[in-house]
Amino acid sequence: MMVQLAKNAIDLGIVTSNADAMVGFYRDLLGFREEPSTPFPMGGKMYRLWCGESLIKIVAPDPAPNDGPVPGPIASATGYRYWTMIVENLEEVMSKCEAAGVNISVPLREVRAGVTIGIVEDPDGNLVEFVKLDN
Repeated sequence: MMVQLAKNAIDLGIVTSNADAMVGFYRDLLGFREEPSTPFPMGGKMYRLWCGESLIKIVAPDPAPNDGPVPGPIASATGYRYWTMIVENLEEVMSKCEAAGVNISVPLREVRAGVTIGIVEDPDGNLVEFVKLDN
């Protein structure tokens, strides 16, 4: 492998003009661990939330961006369309999201033997996939 990882996870940056709702979704609803926010080098603020060993950076630039994500299902546009978490409690996560009024893009569905998914939209419309692997 060309890349020699120093950390067995990724850092994901999500740019938003809706920081309070985005941080609330990832921190309060999904339970990501928040660490102190930092100034964003190009102006604004970066909220730092941990999902396991991956750092999810919610970036609220100042001034706010004019454009939002391309809406629609995964195959409706090119580029980064979704990200995935492998979870043990898929049904609970999807139920909690539904109860909170989160838009469910793909309800629970077995996509192949032993693999069940559910996809939701965060407050900005970014797609978040949850996957459960049956052992």
